Amino acid sequence: MGQSDAVAPTLAPDVDLSNYDDEQVKLMEEMCIVLDRDDKPIGAKSKKECHLMTNIMSGLLHRAFSVFLFSADGSKLLLQQRASEKITFPDAWTNTCCSHPLNVKDELVEKDNLGVRTAAQRKLFHELGIEAQDVPLNQFHFLTRIHYMAPSDETWGEHEIDYILFMRPQHKELVDMKPVANEVRDVRWVTKDELKVLLEQGLTPGSGIIVTPWFKLICDKFLFSWWDRMLEEGDVAKVARSEEVEKIFRL
Repeated sequence: MGQSDAVAPTLAPDVDLSNYDDEQVKLMEEMCIVLDRDDKPIGAKSKKECHLMTNIMSGLLHRAFSVFLFSADGSKLLLQQRASEKITFPDAWTNTCCSHPLNVKDELVEKDNLGVRTAAQRKLFHELGIEAQDVPLNQFHFLTRIHYMAPSDETWGEHEIDYILFMRPQHKELVDMKPVANEVRDVRWVTKDELKVLLEQGLTPGSGIIVTPWFKLICDKFLFSWWDRMLEEGDVAKVARSEEVEKIFRL
């Protein structure tokens, strides 16, 4: 392997996890897909290793996804507030579901982004209790990828190539869900105008509203134009432009 393809070296500082939720600590053992800057898998590291700022600052990069789940008429987007128990970005408002494909056979499939879509379906059930039959794999629509880095605090952060997925189920107006308290503190269906208010509150000191950095980046760069396009076209499959699908946006 050339230097650009080598798995970034990682450190294993003695991070005390005893004050964190036991279930969230266990999830830190999952193996994420490590990437080069061109989104090529080059290895695997634990979720803990991938989210330590010491490793992030050394260049460790992993694959992620962000799901945007809409109402059937496209007028509302489902948001979640991350649980207080989360190790990274607790209590922050974000898009419907954000997580990582794992270094397992089904979630490593590159063709048609099937591995990412499989992971998204898995996590929608794990976090929000949304059944797979309500979010079929063929109804996830890939729009683009963003590459970003953001600290959560001095210890933890994100450095990801994030696959953006839209879904607009047609079989019912709003999908059924049973949010898992350990994962999700609150949920909210919002219109475009309501989302803009939430984002503004996230920038207002003392508002009590926190917004995840990747969600804010996606909203600032893409979301509202995509949302308009989806409503104009009447078809979520027509939202993505070819130049967006092919590009990794460095934000």
